[in-house]
Amino acid sequence: MRKYDDFLNEQLQDEAFKKEYENMQPEFDVIRALVEARISRNLTQKELAERTGIHQADISKLENGTRNPSVNLLKRLAEGLDMVLKIEFIPKSKA
Repeated sequence: MRKYDDFLNEQLQDEAFKKEYENMQPEFDVIRALVEARISRNLTQKELAERTGIHQADISKLENGTRNPSVNLLKRLAEGLDMVLKIEFIPKSKA
């Protein structure tokens, strides 16, 4: 996926783009964590939906970033994944 990385690095040279990208990082982290957790459990979206009572279409929206989850929804997903939800506040680095 070298082309994407090259494109992203090029775009990150633009300060406005970089600021918006960094502002969206928490959403990207949630999406990545959800997808990685589901895959690590060898579950399809449909199987996770059956375990949680959350519609498969809603899980898809969460994973593609068109829906932002509440903490309660994240807790339901964690339970369906047989995992514990952990949310952290991390000090900003002095870069």
